[in-house]
Amino acid sequence: MTAQTTAATGAAAERETRHAPLILTIFGLYARGEHNWLSVASVISLMADLGVESRAVRSSISRMKRRGVLRGERHEGVAGYSLDDSTLQTLAEGDVRIFQRTRASREDGWVLVVFSVPEAERDKRHALRTALTQLGFGTAAPGVWVAPAHVAAETRRTLERRELSEYVDIFTGDHFAFGDLREKARSWWDLDELTAMYADFLRQFRPVLDAVTRREPQPLEAFRTYVPILTQWRRMPYRDPGLPLELLPSQWNGVAAGELFDRLNTLLSTPAAAHAAGVVRAQR
Repeated sequence: MTAQTTAATGAAAERETRHAPLILTIFGLYARGEHNWLSVASVISLMADLGVESRAVRSSISRMKRRGVLRGERHEGVAGYSLDDSTLQTLAEGDVRIFQRTRASREDGWVLVVFSVPEAERDKRHALRTALTQLGFGTAAPGVWVAPAHVAAETRRTLERRELSEYVDIFTGDHFAFGDLREKARSWWDLDELTAMYADFLRQFRPVLDAVTRREPQPLEAFRTYVPILTQWRRMPYRDPGLPLELLPSQWNGVAAGELFDRLNTLLSTPAAAHAAGVVRAQR
């Protein structure tokens, strides 16, 4: 393989990685109300509205199918895709994090996950760390992860679903003594990275809120605006543990970012859904 071919392959993989989250957002928003199914033509048309060509869409969908995110189904002879059962469950749990964010209090307590994975199963260790990071856990010590107690039930379900429970013990309790929890939070979580992510979201989308507040967007415009916003936003509630405000840096920008998303969601979601519904009906 030549260097040029390698570069081209890498660029194609990067594009597919960029497009897959948009496709998942579209399925999460609009397939579940259509009996968990969208035709290939619908997905291609909706992605075209976002400026993505059909070949790139087909390639990304194929990769998502190989990863078990989507499964191919024909409805009345029409080719299409549905979300895998595990993906559906993940999205349902994600809806709560994205649209009904929970802010912990000191009185709620904490959940601790302690795990030990044999060296021969390093892939399981990586899967555990990934799952816990996505649940908002911070690292208190090697093999000891901590999060606000309100994620305890979700943590148990997630680790069971991913067949990781045999490596884990889960405890809930209070921080009883010693040390400044505010300082510990800064060492257990990368709050600087999260602050930067929120700052980027605010910088990008405050002008969008100004624009849609001045002039109500038409359905196509709302769709083109809303899907990328939601795609970018839905990463952040998984990284944000929802710590009590008194443990966070002063002038924490996560609250402002959440309020911005809520206002954009209120203004854009309904007209965006109207556009998507028209495309889905036309492409059945």
